[in-house]
Amino acid sequence: MWHEGVPAPGAANNSSRLDELLIGAVTDAGAHIGATYLVDEGGDLLRLESVYGMPAPIANAWALIRTKDPVPIATAVREQRLVWIADREHLARSFPGAAMAVPYHFSIALTPICVGDAAWGGFMLLWPAGRFTEPTPRQLDVLSKTCAEIGEVLRCAAERGQPIKPAPRPRILLPPSAGGNPRTDMVALESFNRLPEGYCSLDTQGRVTLISAPAVDLLGHPRDLVGRRLWEALPWLSDPAYEDRYRAAIVGSQVTHFIARNPAGRQLSFWMYPGLSGITLRITPGTVSREPRSCPTARQSRPLRLIAVHETLQLATTLARAVTAQDVVDLVADHVMPVYDAQALALITVEGGRLRVTGSRGYSQEVIDELEGRFPAAPVSADLIRRGEAGFFSSWEEMRQAYPDAVRGSMQAWAFLPLVTSGRPIGTCVLGYDHPHTFGAEDRASLTALAGLIAQAFERARLYDTKHQLAKCLQSSLLPQTLPRVPGLDVAARYVPATPGMDIGGDFYDLIRLDDSVIAAVIGDVQGHDMTAAALMGQVRTAVRAHAGAGASPGEVLAHTNRLLTELAPDRFTSCLYVSLDLRRHVACLASAGHLPPLLGVPGGPAQVIETSPGLLLGVDADAEYATTNVRLPPGGVLALYTDGLIEEPGLPLDEAIDRLARRFKPSCALSLPELADSLIEPATLDKRSDDIAVLLLREAPA
Repeated sequence: MWHEGVPAPGAANNSSRLDELLIGAVTDAGAHIGATYLVDEGGDLLRLESVYGMPAPIANAWALIRTKDPVPIATAVREQRLVWIADREHLARSFPGAAMAVPYHFSIALTPICVGDAAWGGFMLLWPAGRFTEPTPRQLDVLSKTCAEIGEVLRCAAERGQPIKPAPRPRILLPPSAGGNPRTDMVALESFNRLPEGYCSLDTQGRVTLISAPAVDLLGHPRDLVGRRLWEALPWLSDPAYEDRYRAAIVGSQVTHFIARNPAGRQLSFWMYPGLSGITLRITPGTVSREPRSCPTARQSRPLRLIAVHETLQLATTLARAVTAQDVVDLVADHVMPVYDAQALALITVEGGRLRVTGSRGYSQEVIDELEGRFPAAPVSADLIRRGEAGFFSSWEEMRQAYPDAVRGSMQAWAFLPLVTSGRPIGTCVLGYDHPHTFGAEDRASLTALAGLIAQAFERARLYDTKHQLAKCLQSSLLPQTLPRVPGLDVAARYVPATPGMDIGGDFYDLIRLDDSVIAAVIGDVQGHDMTAAALMGQVRTAVRAHAGAGASPGEVLAHTNRLLTELAPDRFTSCLYVSLDLRRHVACLASAGHLPPLLGVPGGPAQVIETSPGLLLGVDADAEYATTNVRLPPGGVLALYTDGLIEEPGLPLDEAIDRLARRFKPSCALSLPELADSLIEPATLDKRSDDIAVLLLREAPA
């Protein structure tokens, strides 16, 4: 066994062991492709560590995957469970984006690699589609044992202070027979030479390992084919559609077929028969060649698809998830750099007549400082942005000849891709290479096409960023910047906006000092997640403050505010909880407009859910009335007010969600209110949320 790529210093033994486990699992489970992913240090990325049996271009396209992405391996790692995909139809139903990007037929099992309670990576095996409707006990056993052993290797390496870190590029493992045995190869070649048809053996990366004399004749007597990829050595086979048939044979482990015409004008039929070590290519003259009955899958071969289309579909599907400009930068870097073997990327835009590096990957801060803000420091970007054109420079000499004032930095070759929307250039996407790089016609065409997708996603994200920032500023200005200091009362408030990418919400809270010993606390949630919700939230706060200051009781405050809302926004509803806290009498009077019940916790005891006889939501019925509930506050007791973003989970009943919160609401004399508030919020912030969180904690304290 040997592989492309070199393990990091000090990690050779560990890498070799991981390779052995991967190849052993593929063999023992009867699979034809396997791969190992590792979670990076930040926990946000899955990096492809090594892959066996997969062509390098496909491996590179899936080398970086975000743990939150809706793809099978990320789901297996994120949810720490087995993901089984029986066929392409199953893949399309469960993961439509992945099905578009990899349009081949296979079954796949994906499992997390766990160390203790944490997932440190993921493992996958592929089989030809149609053989199994579900994984067999033998396959499950192989997956379980392999992941356990990989996890043990990772754990031991980390404990020795030599954690295994994925290489910048995935290591492509080749079968043990890839080196070949000269005598065995000679016997096989002599046998093939006796047959009238042409035969050629290709490894899993498409390189010729053996070719018969009749095949050489049919291909037009090319020289030095061994060791080279067939479609690279023979220009007339360079159509991406032919390579796509090879990919379909390798990934789907299915017999595929295509027809091509050699330089002499003779039509040839090519049949590809896949195996664990690669492909046997059968070449016959003519356009019709009878297929052996033992290979029925060839008749099911799909229509030809261009590789460039796959890459475009994959990036388009990926960028559809991008919401912010930073999302675009991250996704482009993750999915474009590995495929095109680039080492650096920068998105440069023009703002106010100046260049600005919106995001980058692989460039040093020094280079970014040189690029940003000064046209003379980046004449290439400035000129190409102004013209809205692409620029490809295979070497520093080539760039310097075109732009004598260009800044070199650490790269040796560059691709400048125009970002144009509505006929207007808005910037450029720069790919940098740390070695001279030749850009062929296909590279230029596909990169330019990808630039169009990037431009559309970036413009959409930039508009969202602007809108989101305006809404965020509006909401922030309407929330209290500080809460009043009240002798005899400790207060802690937390507001956590929804996960970036979600719209702004209408959660609010307030603390109103009514006199020396009476304080009003308010928390609520306006329906909707938009600018209107944020504006209405400000109106609700103002109305509550006005009626509370006028001496209204808790029920009256909600009733007056409700009548106002039915006139201002009859199509919007608001939940609200109003608490009047008398510090001298140690009593809280509560009124609720459809809001979640508060919690009362005491040190050393279980938390109590306070039933509040909630009335209608504000804005539903102008004549609604609101009952009040009195609660005595025990010494050291903490009253918790919160919004639904803190507790709601898909599929979890509301009562159970409230009970869960009550079980982990544990005030103590040694825990400050800010620390207690953080402990409540932290579990809710671990997952992507579509709602804001507001929390207000109140505790009587010595005056």
